[in-house]
Amino acid sequence: SPSTTTTSPSAADPAPSNPLDVQGHRGARGLQPENTLPAFEVALDSEVSTLELDLHFTSDGQVVVWHDPTVPTEKCETGDSPDAATLDSAIANLSRAELAGFRCDKNPDAGRFPDQTATPTALAGDNYSIVTLDELFEFVAAYSTSELKTEEQRTNAESVRFNVETKRQPQRPETINDGFDGVNPGPFELAILETITAREVKDRVTIQSFDHRSLRAIRTIEDSISLAALSRRNVPFDAGLADFAQIWSPDYRSLSASGLDKAQAVGMMVIPWTVNDTSDMNRLIDLGVDGLITDRPDLLIQEIASRP
Repeated sequence: SPSTTTTSPSAADPAPSNPLDVQGHRGARGLQPENTLPAFEVALDSEVSTLELDLHFTSDGQVVVWHDPTVPTEKCETGDSPDAATLDSAIANLSRAELAGFRCDKNPDAGRFPDQTATPTALAGDNYSIVTLDELFEFVAAYSTSELKTEEQRTNAESVRFNVETKRQPQRPETINDGFDGVNPGPFELAILETITAREVKDRVTIQSFDHRSLRAIRTIEDSISLAALSRRNVPFDAGLADFAQIWSPDYRSLSASGLDKAQAVGMMVIPWTVNDTSDMNRLIDLGVDGLITDRPDLLIQEIASRP
């Protein structure tokens, strides 16, 4: 709900008015096609505290915002660009220019996401292309000064966080085909860090991954950036994660009170994924999580506001 106050938080107190970290999953997948600028704009309109997104690596070394290892027919079409490559091609085999030719505005799962519509937004318009990480940072910066948005929305966007996932897969090294040795940061990690540094947003970024080798490698050269260890369903908490990560992000369906307590006892924050049902949201907030990753950040923010 819109705030009635006109004061913005001071630099000395960056804590948001809502202490729960509301992370818009792939922007706001429940409302707009995932990982597109309109999805991120809708999430910012809701005043999320964090934009959650996925990263892949093109054949010419560009970091792009996309979830799948390919450009699937179910989500994308080739559009009008003569540079558009073949649908279902691997991201790792495509150049940035080839990727720019795709339009990714389809909803492959209307049953799960009945409210997802590719409706042009005020700032991003009808741009359903696959963008680079740098272009996303640029878009959020433009949002934070846009007269099309309210003062509260602009102020929130100035400090919004980014939770970016390296989509490495230990069993499928070709997914991020950069010669990663499993120990030292690969060209992919280095390019991510270079983009973050160039945009001067390091204090607003968390890097997450299911491939904990990627996080450990980053930690060898970067001692201050926030890292989040993702874990799959029914994988219990491992205290060793605290050696390199500040955040544990388990599948919400298998998070227990004891797992939460163990993680928080060693100083880690617990931010489960991906929670879309309001009863689950409330149950997890009651449990004591530090944040939630959700496809419907608008619903989560409404739930938080309506809690006693």
